[in-house]
Amino acid sequence: MNNENEKQGAEAPDPEIAEELRGVPEDMLSDGEDASDEEDGDESGGDLADAIAELRRDLDAAKQDVLYARAETQNVRRRLEKDVADARNYGATGFARDILSVADNIARALEHVPDALREDDKSRRFIEGIEATRREIDKVFAQNGISRIAAVGLPLDPNQHQAMMEVPTDEAEPGTVVQEMQAGYMLRDRLLRPAMVGVAKTPD
Repeated sequence: MNNENEKQGAEAPDPEIAEELRGVPEDMLSDGEDASDEEDGDESGGDLADAIAELRRDLDAAKQDVLYARAETQNVRRRLEKDVADARNYGATGFARDILSVADNIARALEHVPDALREDDKSRRFIEGIEATRREIDKVFAQNGISRIAAVGLPLDPNQHQAMMEVPTDEAEPGTVVQEMQAGYMLRDRLLRPAMVGVAKTPD
């Protein structure tokens, strides 16, 4: 009973307020209340939209960071793969250069063997052994990607030939390699040692 009276008292309008609102349509009073609610809703919706926009910006930034990190990882992997390949292909460059001097000495020795020694049976077997050693060295060179640079009869190539002198001659075009003092070699696609050559020039 008391609760009902309190409820009725709470719902009963203040007489002074009721007097001021006399003649005002009910729908205008309800619209005012709804407008207040909508403003509150708009403020709440605006805050939510801002929060979503901020989250989207954070997500885009995170995606960019992931893409950059992935690209950097790929670059590092490619660099490591190249370093490993270079070490495998060119790691023995210094050793290969040292072995070239051995091949040079064997070639020079064979070039200076007199014909008389080649005709002697004992000497011929010894010389044939040296020639077999030279062929074995050439085979090992080929197996390890070491190849001799072509020189004589070709135009001078500064990337592979080192001109040591000019040779006056009418038998070759000026700039043509006509003499090879020391053979040049490539290690796969890299210059191991240039060929030392003489180059034709027009006679004075």
